Amino acid sequence: MKRGTLKRTLAVALAAALGLAGCADLGYYWQSVSGHLQMLNAARPVDDWLNDTQASGQLKDRLALSQRIRSFAVSELKLPDNPSYRRYADLRRSAVVWNVVAAPEFSLTLKTWCFPVTGCVGYRGYFSEAEAREQAERLKAQGLETSVYGVPAYSTLGWMNWAGGDPLLNTFIGYPEGELARLIFHELAHQVVYAKDDTMFNESFATAVERMGSQRWLDSEAAHGNDKARRDYLQFDGRRRQFRALALATRLELAAVYEQKPATDADKAAQAAGKARAFARFREDYAALKASWGGFAGYDPWVARANNAAFGAQAAYDELVPGFEALFEREGRDWQRFYDAVKRLAGLPKEERRQALKAHNTDNNTETPNG
Repeated sequence: MKRGTLKRTLAVALAAALGLAGCADLGYYWQSVSGHLQMLNAARPVDDWLNDTQASGQLKDRLALSQRIRSFAVSELKLPDNPSYRRYADLRRSAVVWNVVAAPEFSLTLKTWCFPVTGCVGYRGYFSEAEAREQAERLKAQGLETSVYGVPAYSTLGWMNWAGGDPLLNTFIGYPEGELARLIFHELAHQVVYAKDDTMFNESFATAVERMGSQRWLDSEAAHGNDKARRDYLQFDGRRRQFRALALATRLELAAVYEQKPATDADKAAQAAGKARAFARFREDYAALKASWGGFAGYDPWVARANNAAFGAQAAYDELVPGFEALFEREGRDWQRFYDAVKRLAGLPKEERRQALKAHNTDNNTETPNG
């Protein structure tokens, strides 16, 4: 059977297995399945790359580093020991997928899409940036604010380990050491616990694992005492935490504005003015923050496009992190006990699990851990 025919057959079989056959949105699922299969088809075992005389020395060094990080994930963080991140693919593009998020004019609540297996999530991913932007334009026409952003990696939750697992990609293999560790730990965490229909819980959990795990990696002997990597990570992560604190303050301000229920045109105008002030203050505060960083401009594109959809998407990744970090402390910094506790939370109704995390954070009177 020719490769193209085989890929199409596999895609159809996978679509059928997921219950997608006959779905009204089959075109979207087709691009998802075929795009993923193309990525898997491009992946080769890391050892093959290390023995490839055509591969650059820089790539080989990064791949070797990734495997030390991967082993550390198993031995020290008790993350899954499976085929994921033991192969590498060069996709020859800057992102593996592009996500579309959308929110109303006066709300930070993201529009959700529901899928087999993963449930309902607050984003829709495309392997084509052009298709993602076309979808964003359709949502704008419905009166929604939208954001499109490239994603360097995503998790199949372990479902594709039989086919080689999630591969390392050119979209992130060149990240600084601490950031590479963060990403691998984050994506593997999704294979440990996944609560259906709760993007914020899932992403905040994975973010907590990546934060605590990457610091532990950089402090370990496995990192070969790389002082420069530690310094670079501390600087980058310090800026990130400051930016996220600013974004959180803005989200709280916007949420207060959006809680109002305008009854008249004057009330609506006042709400719009409150929203405009919050965004103006955010950009002014960001300019001051950037100046304190000596002009580091890494967040400029995000700030320029910031809207309700962008703020809503960011909330999913950090809103519940303090609660997970406090739970890690409560479980004696024991990774397996921590995961077991998170699995128990995942079994609760959504609001109950979120309240439990907030309670863990309230009960924790120490600074949130970094390792």
